[in-house]
Amino acid sequence: MYKLIENQIRISVRNLVEFVLRSGDLDNRRSASAQKEAMLAGSRLHRKIQKRMGADYRAEVGLKMTVPLEGGIELVLEGRADGIIQGTDRVTIDEIKGVYFDVNSLEDMIPVHRAQALCYAYIYAVQNSLPGANIQLTYCNLDTEEIRRFQEWLELEALEETFQEYMREYGKWARFLYEHRVKRRNSIQGMEFPYPWREGQKDLAVSVYRTIARQKTLFIQAPTGIGKTLSVLFPAVQAMGQKLADKLFYLTAKTITRSVAEEGLEVMRSQGLVCSGVTLTAKEKMCVLDSPDCNPESCPRAKGHFDRVNAAVFDLISHRLGITREDVLEYAQKHQVCPFEMSLDVTYWVDVVIGDYNYVFDPTVRLQRFFADGSQGEYVFLVDEAHNLVERAREMYSAELCKEELLAAKKLFAGKSERLVKLLDKANRAMLELKRECDSYQVLENGEGLGALTAAVMQIYDQMEKYRENHPGDPDQKEQASFFFVVRDFLSVYDCLDDNYVTYLAHREDGSFMVKLFCVHPAARLRACMEQGLSTVFFSATLLPIRYYKELLSNCEEDYAVYARSPFDPARRLLAVGRDVSSRYTRRNQAEFEKIAEYILQMAEARKGNYLVFFPSYAYLEQVNEILEEAAGEDCRILAQGSRMTEGEKEDFLDAFSEDGSGTLIGLCVMGGIFSEGIDLKKERLIGVAIVGTGLPQVCAEREILKTYFDNRQEKGFDFAYLYPGMNKVLQAAGRLIRTAEDYGVILLLDDRFLRVEEVSQFPQEWADYQVTDRRSVGKLLGNFWAGLE
Repeated sequence: MYKLIENQIRISVRNLVEFVLRSGDLDNRRSASAQKEAMLAGSRLHRKIQKRMGADYRAEVGLKMTVPLEGGIELVLEGRADGIIQGTDRVTIDEIKGVYFDVNSLEDMIPVHRAQALCYAYIYAVQNSLPGANIQLTYCNLDTEEIRRFQEWLELEALEETFQEYMREYGKWARFLYEHRVKRRNSIQGMEFPYPWREGQKDLAVSVYRTIARQKTLFIQAPTGIGKTLSVLFPAVQAMGQKLADKLFYLTAKTITRSVAEEGLEVMRSQGLVCSGVTLTAKEKMCVLDSPDCNPESCPRAKGHFDRVNAAVFDLISHRLGITREDVLEYAQKHQVCPFEMSLDVTYWVDVVIGDYNYVFDPTVRLQRFFADGSQGEYVFLVDEAHNLVERAREMYSAELCKEELLAAKKLFAGKSERLVKLLDKANRAMLELKRECDSYQVLENGEGLGALTAAVMQIYDQMEKYRENHPGDPDQKEQASFFFVVRDFLSVYDCLDDNYVTYLAHREDGSFMVKLFCVHPAARLRACMEQGLSTVFFSATLLPIRYYKELLSNCEEDYAVYARSPFDPARRLLAVGRDVSSRYTRRNQAEFEKIAEYILQMAEARKGNYLVFFPSYAYLEQVNEILEEAAGEDCRILAQGSRMTEGEKEDFLDAFSEDGSGTLIGLCVMGGIFSEGIDLKKERLIGVAIVGTGLPQVCAEREILKTYFDNRQEKGFDFAYLYPGMNKVLQAAGRLIRTAEDYGVILLLDDRFLRVEEVSQFPQEWADYQVTDRRSVGKLLGNFWAGLE
């Protein structure tokens, strides 16, 4: 069992030197260059250089040292030297850095690179009783492979003097972490659950704690309203108090869920808990400019950002525990730094990081300070609304390249880079050849046939990196950067292709043509991320069937699973299936729309109040809306969800669902949309939900590819591609109704397909009491239900 050593602070050599030495401007025009050595070409070139160095060269040498600091604190410093050369009279520590600029333009080692090599040299010299060490920086141009080396011999005394400077600079931060850990542990001891336990809630919390203690993965299916957030957060915080973890990542798909996590932590803090946290917000919502443009010419805060940001972070973490978006904006304003970049820095110093899935799982967005080197940390991942992660992961780990994007990029570089124009032309010709072979869509077995295209794209990537480095002020910089990231992502995914991917060509609806590297089975890549922590808890109100989610999120049958029963009185909820209507495409006609409208009106007429109706599409919604507008009475108001609602319009829509009981409101929404999950309309704010259709995704190339893929794996392809995702939308929409023990109301499932064995088998246990109805009997059924509640 893992146990945190409270007085030990762990940090990588790279993170240490980048932290204590950072200075200067924030400049996104050169940001890609800062991570070149981590990119595809850089990794390959590292290995190529290392292989050339001969028998005396030891590559990728792991180094680790525990350094005592003041106050009994120990700093555990670790990293991996690119190479160590054991000469006859001296040892050389080699650091390899891939760059795109002319290596001959360098006059000396870049300070942060020198510092990294110096730390490795000091650790190695001390551990091997050496009088000193030679540090070597090997700079290699990733385009030309030209190499330039700098060397410097340092006596042990000089190594130690500089190394101890870094330790003193980092000392106050290490003391802050240690002292905070002690306060955190003391505050957790004896802390009680903040509310009376609901039925099943305590068992849920025990399961979470045991999972963390055993460093395992847990899947929780628990109905809405049981209090999942606190049932997961409370035992996770308790686990930190028992030194079973040091940091929690609370990951969500939607902003509203993050606020629930914030509220849960605040409730515990009100009981004396000392537990810090930060909520991460997208850059676009944090930027002080109208549109993010992170360079000193466009943003005054970018100028000298790194000179000021450490002081800003220390000021904030010293004065706030629950750090919100508003807190970050306040302190960023005070110190004149970029609020988004500052919030990312804050994550290192807090106990709980609340944010989107991509901060842990997305290879292009994940927090590099925690996950860049692939090592395991003392982290627990709490994944809320985990049913969303399947499709999000497929999106994160897939990539596509469109022929039209190549032509647009060619125009961007016309007259600027003849080399790039030729390469883009070459890639376009390769795409044209693929297009000629494809009618609507075509699967390429094992990715065959992409050789010419990917070779050209690799050359485009290399040349674009060089161009961007040398032309930071190009007026088309934003458009160029957008295309550069498309190319980068395509190559990154191409390098990962395996049996979990399907490569296909497709003509899109807008007439464009694309190549897609489609991650159909994301579990392997998700698990690689999960293994960088100690434990993961997936939880949702709709995680059925569990086997489906275990297959696609972890692919480990041994993972734990818990099904929490609903604690709510079933007599306060009516569930009925309409057997005389269907949303099948073959039956989408005026007569069917009128039947659906009749059900909705009977539901609304049975009791005055607020109702939500979920449709399979906007087109279907509009057809029924026309009928309702004509047939509804004067005291019945109808609101319809728009396809492009602003944040203000969304708020106005929800605000209309009041508890004043002055009339009847029917809200028309799209299943799977913004109002079908994550909204909380309690008590009289919502007393009925109708769901039109079984939520099955539209038949399309990608769904058919999924179906075939899982059929070939002896799985139920139709279920994986259509049934399970569809029923998840249904369950989420139905979950809007019962949020608390005081809630009550009706749920109408309007499609005869809900009576098929396949759909019924996906019903949660608490739906076993469903009733079958039709337009002739539904009015009486509703009347009896409401009369029984009075």
